[in-house]
Amino acid sequence: MDLPNFTTVNEFIITGFPNLQKNREPIFVLVLIVYILTVTANMVIIFIIRHKPSLHTPMYFFLGNFSLLEICFTSVTVPTMLANLIKERNVISFTNCLVQIYFFHGLGGVECLLLSAMAYDRYVAIRSPLRYSVIMNSFVYCQLAAWSWIIGLSLPLIPVILISQLNYCGNNVVDHFFCDILPLLRLVCNRTQLNEMLSFFICSFLLVGSFTITLISYAAILAIVLGIRSSDGRKKAFSTFASHLTVVGIFYGTMMFIYIRPTRNLSFNMDQLVAVFYCLVTPLLNPIIYSLRNKEVKQAVKKVLCRKLMNRGDM
Repeated sequence: MDLPNFTTVNEFIITGFPNLQKNREPIFVLVLIVYILTVTANMVIIFIIRHKPSLHTPMYFFLGNFSLLEICFTSVTVPTMLANLIKERNVISFTNCLVQIYFFHGLGGVECLLLSAMAYDRYVAIRSPLRYSVIMNSFVYCQLAAWSWIIGLSLPLIPVILISQLNYCGNNVVDHFFCDILPLLRLVCNRTQLNEMLSFFICSFLLVGSFTITLISYAAILAIVLGIRSSDGRKKAFSTFASHLTVVGIFYGTMMFIYIRPTRNLSFNMDQLVAVFYCLVTPLLNPIIYSLRNKEVKQAVKKVLCRKLMNRGDM
């Protein structure tokens, strides 16, 4: 029996979108515009929350963390996507590929946990409005945010370390627009069941666990909202509830499709399409759904813009 031809791989070639090469210039411009808008919108939210004392509450503290997360998350993959659209041959080193995998999955884990923390915060706010400031004091919400970052960034360490020890058969072409675990495992010579099972277990545990907590929180919120007698109060509470639930549905739906669906035999073209959505579209939608639809945030943005215009007029 022939032994596998193990090869030391120092770099990978990212295929990107070979079917879109004829239209890569307009697509590059579109992706760049979306990326700039995403980073700018989230930076504006962070700035507003930081400099507006009335927004120094647990909900906006989590939103500030969420905006920072979205900037980091989209910056892990979109620059590689842009490089794929302007280069004939996009090469990434083995080390940088592993770093990209780590931060992509680590920040994705942080997002899962932050969404659960935000759902719990909204549940406490609606369930016990008079005791909200006592239950969700600064120590509690800072701990929830800190542990979301710590746990989320810790979970991918073991899978990434295991992947770094695998042997490759000379094929270094990654069929994706960034380095991800599943496309990389297809290039491995030796058996990858342990790596696939570990990745599947971690993704399932994190996604299903955090989704269950989030779903329970929102189910309890829905029950409370439906029991509110005041139509204005019910409308206000349901508006916040619906906005948060939209973000949760988009995020978990796309992530579960990629990482914990029953079969992995589907084409990677479909995976790429879904990946584009949650790497590029979702980070842009989140600040719009979560914050820019919020009256307090919109008023704060208007005040800051007016102040800036008045200062320019006095110059």
